[in-house]
Amino acid sequence: MAHEELPIPTFSSLGPVYGEGSSLEEAELRIQAIRKKFADSFGDQPDLFSRSPGRVNLIGEHIDYEGYSVLPMAIRQDTIMAIKKREGSGAAPVLRIANVNDKYSTCTYPADPNQEIDLKNHKWGHYFICGYKGFYEYAKSKGINVGVPFGLDVVVDGIVPTGSGLSSSAAFVCSATIAIMAVFGANFPKKEIAQLTCECERHIGTQSGGMDQAISIMAKTGFAELIDFNPIRASDVKLPAGGTFVIAHSLAESQKAVTAATNYNNRVVECRLASIVLAIKLGMQPKEAISKVKTLSDVEGLCVTYAGTHGSSDPGVAVKEFLNEQPYTAEDIEKIISESLTSVFANSATSLDVLKAAKHFKLFQRASHVYSEARRVHAFRDTVQSKLSEEEMLKKLGDLMNDSHHSCSVLYECSCPELEELVKVCRDNGALGARLTGAGWGGCAVALVKESIVPQFILNLKESFYQSRIEKGVISKNDLGLYVFASKPSSGAAIFKF
Repeated sequence: MAHEELPIPTFSSLGPVYGEGSSLEEAELRIQAIRKKFADSFGDQPDLFSRSPGRVNLIGEHIDYEGYSVLPMAIRQDTIMAIKKREGSGAAPVLRIANVNDKYSTCTYPADPNQEIDLKNHKWGHYFICGYKGFYEYAKSKGINVGVPFGLDVVVDGIVPTGSGLSSSAAFVCSATIAIMAVFGANFPKKEIAQLTCECERHIGTQSGGMDQAISIMAKTGFAELIDFNPIRASDVKLPAGGTFVIAHSLAESQKAVTAATNYNNRVVECRLASIVLAIKLGMQPKEAISKVKTLSDVEGLCVTYAGTHGSSDPGVAVKEFLNEQPYTAEDIEKIISESLTSVFANSATSLDVLKAAKHFKLFQRASHVYSEARRVHAFRDTVQSKLSEEEMLKKLGDLMNDSHHSCSVLYECSCPELEELVKVCRDNGALGARLTGAGWGGCAVALVKESIVPQFILNLKESFYQSRIEKGVISKNDLGLYVFASKPSSGAAIFKF
């Protein structure tokens, strides 16, 4: 049976997920702390626990929402959730969500799957409600009778750094969704849960592409995964043993949900406009292009056919020919597509917010990034499967990561000064390749480093990048381990019943 057809595994001990040694000890301590918080908050013990990991994307940035494959791996940092069903106390049932970290105060919501999430009033508990609403919508679509809503008590312990580009939000939403599912005694194939959790997160207002949820649900120890979309599939990618990925936080926090209109969702809109303009320039009628073309992958075939007349198979040839390097105004685009932008995006409130905020649109740059990055993902996978010596393989993988960073920085403009400095420090200290990872605009870089120099490399980063920030009080020295660490590919989502 294919991996993505299997349900989420349920374990009676932590070993199968956390292995042995310090990782297992840390997980045992966390479970104890969660139990204590549960007892203190709700005077009870949970029915079960769920966990979902964060991820680092090795290559393939900002292309999942354009329909292209990506290549992430799960990291050991995760979100563990304890949950208990609370039935019949006479009063209207509520969802009570507490956190092991006292920084996050307990959130209470009605046990109502149809409630609207108040996006203007951003609360950490909203991510749980994403999973809650999503599960009920999914159950309804499958014709599953879930009965009347009941109360839930929940304690959350997340150790994926927030705003780091390591997908703390997806780890949270996935963990919440499978916890809710498990309380109902339900389980579904991983690929369906990956799809469901991606849709869940859209309740919070980011037009997410699905990579983060897919890897969190489907990861396997020891492998990165090539994730394909429509339909969601995961293929194992075994990385060369002599290399390790070091993840380092730039300490610029990326507020994806907060800055969506000018950053993340803005790029989604620019890509959609680029794909419509390309379709029209390549012979499609404007009305048909607007109704049928949603992503750059939808017009790739037309671009490749055009490139073929010039002896190439690269869709970038059509981008160079038909899109201007100068930014377009809304009026420029409306002339080409014979329709107003507000009517094109009439059904998407988040896209209309983008149109209000945007002065111009860089269609050439965004399309160039997406098409070249999509090719780099497959080149990365092909390199790993090639007959190259390990030395040559690692060098080539590093070069692809460097090219990816350049494209993200220059064409997609999703870097920031701190990330640029950090990537340079990584390369100066022996990284074979380094790039921003996650949405960008802050968050983390990932560096490919030879296994043998990892301890020295991390020390050098501490001196060259973090020391000055420790002195300024940006972070404390004791927390450095949260901000720079090496990671091998870890396992995916799981349920624990002890």
